[in-house]
Amino acid sequence: MDQKIANNKKQVKKRSQLEAMAFVSGIGIHFVVIIGICIFLGKSADGLWNTGPYGTIFGIVIGFPIGFYSVYKKIMGNF
Repeated sequence: MDQKIANNKKQVKKRSQLEAMAFVSGIGIHFVVIIGICIFLGKSADGLWNTGPYGTIFGIVIGFPIGFYSVYKKIMGNF
């Protein structure tokens, strides 16, 4: 009986580690996608208004804080 309990605890620990890794991976992907969208919008603005690299730079500068805020909200929502 003790063997079954020990095996069950190992399975639960392994599952929780996999869930944590999946959560962290999801956060990284979420962050990169948000920054990518902002860069895309900045490049589109550059093409539309012929502003050179300023739209892309603006997309990067705006994308990072939006990405950090979004990740923060996602993390705080799970705790």
